[in-house]
Amino acid sequence: MAARTLDLLDDLVAHGRAAITTAEAADALAIPEDQVRVRMHRYVQQGRVIAPARGLWVPVPPQHRIYGSLPGLQLIDLLMRHLERDYYVGWLSAAEVHGAAHQAPQALQVAVSAPVQDRTFGRVRLQFAIRARVAEVPREQRTASTGRFWVATPATTALDLVDDPDRSGGLSNAATVIAELADEGKLTADALENAARHFPITTVRRLGRLLDTIDLPALNGGLERLASEHRRSPITALDRHGAPEGPVDHRWRVAVNTEIDPDL
Repeated sequence: MAARTLDLLDDLVAHGRAAITTAEAADALAIPEDQVRVRMHRYVQQGRVIAPARGLWVPVPPQHRIYGSLPGLQLIDLLMRHLERDYYVGWLSAAEVHGAAHQAPQALQVAVSAPVQDRTFGRVRLQFAIRARVAEVPREQRTASTGRFWVATPATTALDLVDDPDRSGGLSNAATVIAELADEGKLTADALENAARHFPITTVRRLGRLLDTIDLPALNGGLERLASEHRRSPITALDRHGAPEGPVDHRWRVAVNTEIDPDL
């Protein structure tokens, strides 16, 4: 019996099939579904297969067993499709996909449409955060060996980094990464304006101030148009964790309550 289970896993790897459901495994092994977990248990212990979600089994090819899992970018779309979640790889993880790897994240950072618990498989960590309108925010598909996955566009990445600096290593690190994206030619004023329509005006203002700080005013035209539509709204604190105190940048209506010190 065990050999048949191992044969099934090896056959999946050999034919490049990235995952199998419990129902599919039960059918292939000619056993009841409630017996699949029992059959898989020893191979989970051996690192030959992982169960990233109930009812989903992902064989781990030999080259990845030292890490205890497929790489996060190869695993994420399999998991999200199984859980029926809209998503995109975001924040520092998206910046790394786009070539701005100043500070590689310790976990794959993923925006999701509904709650998903963080999870760890060996050395691979997946970290989730709910974002409104995930499927509407500008995102794009990239290719991994297991198929395609969704990642935030560079413009969405820049806004996410500023919108949630706790996931970005702080505003100074966000500024460093955004400067790297700009150096790679990945950011345009039009793309930033389009993406910014999906974010709060406070985030638009903070990004505008940050781009001025790192000497990238040419990217600010669209952001300034959006900001001008909200001239009557209250002053925004540059550091959202602090009060809106300190000198005010009237162009952006931002109180500069922290210093930005990018590593440029």
